Amino acid sequence: MALVNSKKMFEQAYKNGYAIGAFNVNNMEIVQGITEACKEENAPVILQVSKGARAYANHTYLVKLVEAAVKECPEIPIVLHLDHGPDFETCKSCIDGGFTSVMIDGSHLPFEENIALTKKVVDYAHERGVTVEGELGTLAGIEDDVKVEHGAESYTKPEEVIEFVTRTGVDSLAIAIGTSHGAYKFKPEQCTRNEEGILVPPALRFDILEEVSKKLPGFPIVLHGSSSVPQDYVKMVNDNGGKMPDAIGVPEEQLRKAAELSVCKINIDSDLRLAMTGTIRQFFNEKPDKFDPREYLKPARANIKEIVRHKLKNVLGCAGKADECK
Repeated sequence: MALVNSKKMFEQAYKNGYAIGAFNVNNMEIVQGITEACKEENAPVILQVSKGARAYANHTYLVKLVEAAVKECPEIPIVLHLDHGPDFETCKSCIDGGFTSVMIDGSHLPFEENIALTKKVVDYAHERGVTVEGELGTLAGIEDDVKVEHGAESYTKPEEVIEFVTRTGVDSLAIAIGTSHGAYKFKPEQCTRNEEGILVPPALRFDILEEVSKKLPGFPIVLHGSSSVPQDYVKMVNDNGGKMPDAIGVPEEQLRKAAELSVCKINIDSDLRLAMTGTIRQFFNEKPDKFDPREYLKPARANIKEIVRHKLKNVLGCAGKADECK
């Protein structure tokens, strides 16, 4: 099947209590690992591209990689989505260039300016059958060009969401309830430590999510910054020359709870980066004579595939849901 937008995916996800995985892609191996897992688990998927990914890999290369995935995995619905579109021009370029969904991130702007920018993108996108994600509230952390210092983040204000959605016409809304971009989602002082000395992050603000859901019944909510930063891959990185002390993510049980509520899209990027980087570091450490990229990218791709498979089955709940999302 051809690329689709996110409308039917989100309708089914909301109705049936699961979320669609939105995985960031930058190269062929990442696209392959994600889509092979989704094909085998019969899961719908959103492949998303950031401004930084477009600068790194080139818009055309990324679109063609995703089109290749569509051809190789015709059984599953795939959305090609722009993550954190910074302005109208970038969104327009992606819409005109084959994307089926875009995010316009006006969360750093005053409320009225965010509405005006988001509506401009929505008007252009909807005329072309493209769905749009907006954002209220800001997340801490770093993701490509998105950089917000801890302490400067702001939770979504539930009292603003009805007006924002009504006036902009967005198809989904990213909210801030305590998730964070990057592999260091919480400072150690924000956490407690368990008996083994491992950091335990604070709980997400489900009270905000529940209040937003009451105000927007049936409306799809999005969580950014939702990697869980698996500690086995953090250890693999650190054991093989890396330095990632106190890297910590969002507990998977909290993400599963969010998916059972109104969250229909959960963004995952850092977990894939950790799987790839940890695998490659270990490969070079154990086989210093090797230099063929195919030899170290193959196991990296395999580990990306397995971490995506785990997310589909045990966190997102969307394994086996491809057919109902077509």
